[in-house]
Amino acid sequence: MTAGETHLAIEAVFRIERARLIAGLARVVRDVDRAEELAQDALVIALSEWPRTGVPANPGAWLMTAAKRRAIDAIRRDRMRERKHEEIARDVDEVGHTAELIEAAMDDDLGDELLGLIFAACHPVLSADARAALTLRVIGGLTTDEIARAFLSSETTIAQRIVRAKKTIGKAGLRFEVPRGAERQARLASVLEVIYLIFNEGYAATAGDDLVRPSLCLEAQRLGRVLAGLMPEDAEVFGLLALMEIQASRLSARIGSDGAFVPLTEQNRARWDQLLIRRGLDALARAEALGSNGSYVLQAELAACHARARSAADTDWPGIAALYDRLRGVMPSPVVDLNRAVAHSMAFGPEVGLRLVNQIADADALRSYAPLPAARGDFLFRAGRLTEARAEFEAAARLTRNARERDFLLARAEACG
Repeated sequence: MTAGETHLAIEAVFRIERARLIAGLARVVRDVDRAEELAQDALVIALSEWPRTGVPANPGAWLMTAAKRRAIDAIRRDRMRERKHEEIARDVDEVGHTAELIEAAMDDDLGDELLGLIFAACHPVLSADARAALTLRVIGGLTTDEIARAFLSSETTIAQRIVRAKKTIGKAGLRFEVPRGAERQARLASVLEVIYLIFNEGYAATAGDDLVRPSLCLEAQRLGRVLAGLMPEDAEVFGLLALMEIQASRLSARIGSDGAFVPLTEQNRARWDQLLIRRGLDALARAEALGSNGSYVLQAELAACHARARSAADTDWPGIAALYDRLRGVMPSPVVDLNRAVAHSMAFGPEVGLRLVNQIADADALRSYAPLPAARGDFLFRAGRLTEARAEFEAAARLTRNARERDFLLARAEACG
């Protein structure tokens, strides 16, 4: 392997292991910023050593060991300078015992240090927006710009939220572990929101040249499965898991052979992953048996409607429109209203969709949201109002940050003649 190939391999490994590395370290040092620094230190060491020694058989474990050694070295230096870090090594008299504590703390008693970090980041001491932003940054590895797009917010606002959240966690001295009992239940809604935001960024990348980021989807699905194992009696946990599994089944079909975006109604359903669909339908059946009309269960039922249709023409659009009516009552938001307008347009005609979308056109959260003019453009196109449709598709193309999506929208504008 050449030096260039080794560097590419190191970067790929670090992208995969970064979140788990930070989560494990945060449980010990109880400082997210410090955990990120230690993870970065491990990357620098790998960049120095692996070109000489080769990529190790278990690169994730190697990086964790390197980071832990840096943490232990820091403790030794602090002791030599008589500056104790009580939050790291309180009640520990010997450095050797501190090292053992670090080793032991890498194993979460419930089996997943990433979930421990998510639950810590979703503590009530933080605002709901700060919880999601921090976890997307640390766990999902998203940039502040990508998180801002996911939140329909500004990059500056998101950056400030993340900085404040890290400081708040440090001051509160939170433990980076999965809570139990009532405390776990109290934080669950934020945890589910964060996991789904991570999945959504993978399913429809907000920026860059890639339409999808499958690694984020896989990580969100994995976290959802672990959470379902921890909370087997919670319908919304299974609702979210069902939603992600069914949506993930369509990932490969969303991209054509030329890399272009393929909308749902035009996808080759033979390319849908039937195993993921079965997993999703099983999780949905479990959620429905537990009894819930929560937002994730309703969204999973929407996804299931598409999964059960053998072709786009077989889609039960009136049923989907009715589900969106129910979802709007459970989870009111401009984005739900927009999706509801799309469903009603498919069920009852483009003029109905136009009437509904015009009712939400002035929503502040949608002013820079590309799907809004894209949806209006589709309604106008189907209504035969091609000049107006072209203007809407061009407006959507100007708003999107994703290159593939922009190409798709410009192609639709060109198709208007």
